[in-house]
Amino acid sequence: MSIRKKAIFAGVGSLLVLTFAFTNPDEKYFEIAKNLEIFASLFKEINMFYVDEVSPQELIQQGIESMLNNLDPYTNYIPEEQIEDYRVMTTGQYGGIGANVGTRTDPVTKKEKAVIMMPMEGFPAHKAGLLIGDEIIKIDDINIENKDSEEVSQLLKGQAGTTIKLAIRRVGVDKPLEFAIKREKITISNVPYYGMVTPEVGMIQLSDFTQNAGKEVRDALNKLKEQGAKNIILDLRGNPGGLLSEAVNVSNIFVPKGKDVVSTKGKVKEWNKTYVALNNPDDTEIPLIVLTSSTSASAAEIVSGVIQDYDRGVIVGQNSFGKGLVQATRSLSHNSKLKVTVAKYYIPSGRCIQAIDYSHRNPDGSVGKIPDSLRREFKTAGGRTVYDGGGVKPDVEVEKPNYAPITRSLLNKGFIFDYASFYRQKNPTLPSPRNFKLTDAAYGDFVKWLAGKDYDYTTQVEKTIDELAKTAKAEKYYEDIKPQLDNLRSKVSHNKEQDLIKFKSEIAELLEREIVSRYYLEKGSMEASFDDDPDIQAALALFKDPARFRKILGK
Repeated sequence: MSIRKKAIFAGVGSLLVLTFAFTNPDEKYFEIAKNLEIFASLFKEINMFYVDEVSPQELIQQGIESMLNNLDPYTNYIPEEQIEDYRVMTTGQYGGIGANVGTRTDPVTKKEKAVIMMPMEGFPAHKAGLLIGDEIIKIDDINIENKDSEEVSQLLKGQAGTTIKLAIRRVGVDKPLEFAIKREKITISNVPYYGMVTPEVGMIQLSDFTQNAGKEVRDALNKLKEQGAKNIILDLRGNPGGLLSEAVNVSNIFVPKGKDVVSTKGKVKEWNKTYVALNNPDDTEIPLIVLTSSTSASAAEIVSGVIQDYDRGVIVGQNSFGKGLVQATRSLSHNSKLKVTVAKYYIPSGRCIQAIDYSHRNPDGSVGKIPDSLRREFKTAGGRTVYDGGGVKPDVEVEKPNYAPITRSLLNKGFIFDYASFYRQKNPTLPSPRNFKLTDAAYGDFVKWLAGKDYDYTTQVEKTIDELAKTAKAEKYYEDIKPQLDNLRSKVSHNKEQDLIKFKSEIAELLEREIVSRYYLEKGSMEASFDDDPDIQAALALFKDPARFRKILGK
């Protein structure tokens, strides 16, 4: 669509949004009717007279999106064809084979391919023998070359009980493999992992807040206590949130009945509510650490904020995402829906963790630095100072791993992923995730396997030198400093073979996790990370120092 047409739609969208600012109801409704009439007549004229054929659906879709772009990132239009995906997000249920599928660029052919990223344990794909790294070639005789992951996902889904045929290309196998798999009703677990990190520390990974999240966390907690857990880590890293009711249920596991959990406040009075813990808690005493990251959002921030505000546990990790907005789904015509922000939510201290400026974020999605002058001060139940306006700040901050350029290159180009599949074909069995360590000989095999593969990269220092040279040439100083730049380049010029040795430790850690996943799936990958995950290690160190733990909580 041309810039001019986008501007027209954006302008119409702005007008429609601005009508809601009128205080006089009659004036507001007149403006709404007037601008809707203008929009309809404009659309009719474009459709009739524009020089090229236009798609009415695409034109209106872009008009809707331009209008919503004037609001917030979480108010979205959901057309009929996307309703099933939205239902999966809220219920965690769908009919399919139970496998996460993604698209990857083949490092040799440079073509996109659909790959099994993770079969879900106990579901049809896993039971049929599909492996991580298997490339899907055909689905029911439909060639899926050049189809994106969403199109592939739609082909894989279907009514439970129906059979689907897949043609698979597998590493180390010359001919394609064929599978006939019966679809089942798939229920995505909110708790993909729980287990004992040490004989006394149990860990619960909560990845979503769909239906039954509270029950799943409660069951996991009780099972861990039966196994001897005297301390609990609740892992909310990467959790995007979900149902508000389940955030209340999860919080209620650790805070007393009757305590406020979250309040919502909006323009419409019916959205002004206070949600309290309705049930008797499961455990208000067990030492608790909650792990957060820059992608812990919404319901995950409610839970971590509640734990912090009541001084119930210690938050460890990185600053959370900063989404303090509540959405409701409204039905529209032709089976479409609108997910609209109706309120802001406030946790027990009274603060709203919504980022002050949600339109500008760091590349990793994190909130970034917010001046203290723009944030208000609040107090936890025990008198500790906390702030609003920028997510939940951890009590113990842990720096995110900063991988070397060669490590990022190997990850981004898929060589660590591909080598794990190659390793699986050469080694039918593997020790338990906690005991597996990549030997020097095995790492040497990986280095040999990389020979001839394109994983070149440019370091940030090299980029800076290039920028300096470019600026020097523009300002006519280049010849004066060229000898120094050449000398600096020679000193920092990277050598891939040397970097493979220099950064062996972090590359080997990632290889170990990826290789373990080929044998023990998601649970194995989690357990393989225990000994080198900086957040988990920080939590274990804190549990070993009860005096520091209590001091952080002001007790």
